[in-house]
Amino acid sequence: MLIHPWDAAHDEDEWRDWLSRHDFGQLAVNGLPGTPPWVQPLHFRYDAEPGPYGEAVTHLARPNPLWDALEADPRVVLSVVDDYVFVPGPWAAPVDGPPEHGTPTSFYAAVQLHCTAHVVDDPAEKAVLLNRQVDHFQPEGGSARAAVGEAPFGRLLSGIRGLRLEVTDVRAKFKYALHKPEPVQDRIAAGLAARGGPQDREAAIHQRRRRAG
Repeated sequence: MLIHPWDAAHDEDEWRDWLSRHDFGQLAVNGLPGTPPWVQPLHFRYDAEPGPYGEAVTHLARPNPLWDALEADPRVVLSVVDDYVFVPGPWAAPVDGPPEHGTPTSFYAAVQLHCTAHVVDDPAEKAVLLNRQVDHFQPEGGSARAAVGEAPFGRLLSGIRGLRLEVTDVRAKFKYALHKPEPVQDRIAAGLAARGGPQDREAAIHQRRRRAG
């Protein structure tokens, strides 16, 4: 992922705050020799600790075909992208140029967690991992806890494998035209407000926030 200086996260707090509100992404795993990478969409829980970058936890079905590749090379990337919009060319046109000479572009926020994957097969450890995920996604409760040998989920533990993703590096990008002249940024902001599409509000919030520093 190319990250220009004007698109880089202002600081570590910026990407951490954004990631704290996102829990669905794509896990990219190096393919076995002669095969393309595996890309697995999944829900995950991210925790800021342990280590300098924290860890993400998730689980997948035991028959999932990515396990051989993952065990051959545990280096993976968990990619999360959101708050994306298409910016039409006329909105981004130079201040003194005709609107039709504007270059269309995309706005988006993206965080890529470079991780070392640790497969969790011990039944008790899998139960702990599952309960951590449920605590995140269902903080209000309402579900039984996973426990080895106990109904209703104990018998299902053998059908999954857990994943603990130890984060070793983070690449974060917030592409919201911070390098454009202020009149162009104002025009783009007005276009987002007028269009009012599904992601336009969030993109406009990022644009204003990053302009403010």
